[in-house]
Amino acid sequence: HVQLQASGGGLVQPGGSLRLSCTASTVTLRYYAIGWHRQAPGKKREWTACINRSDDDRTYLDSVKGRFTASRDNAKNTVYLQMDSLKPEDTAVYYCSADETEWCGVGHYWGEGTQVTVSS
Repeated sequence: HVQLQASGGGLVQPGGSLRLSCTASTVTLRYYAIGWHRQAPGKKREWTACINRSDDDRTYLDSVKGRFTASRDNAKNTVYLQMDSLKPEDTAVYYCSADETEWCGVGHYWGEGTQVTVSS
């Protein structure tokens, strides 16, 4: 059973930064494309970012381009989402997903989310 875990969320002021981590205990994440998704209160979950399996490309939701950066540390079996210049509209529960393909798909594996709250 593959279980992912997103962590690193918290309360931050507008303009601040957070770094989310996605870890897995039973699989090696370097063999997966990793997606980041978020769900704001009362809204549907939306795809936010993808880092491909080859670790040579990323794609981002337009509203986070230039502010969010996805990266990998294969030695730590961890994928990160660096979030800078945070805005109140970034408030959501953030999830990571894994697909055993070059690019993110519907998310074959999912993990528990982490709450990000951007507020003054």
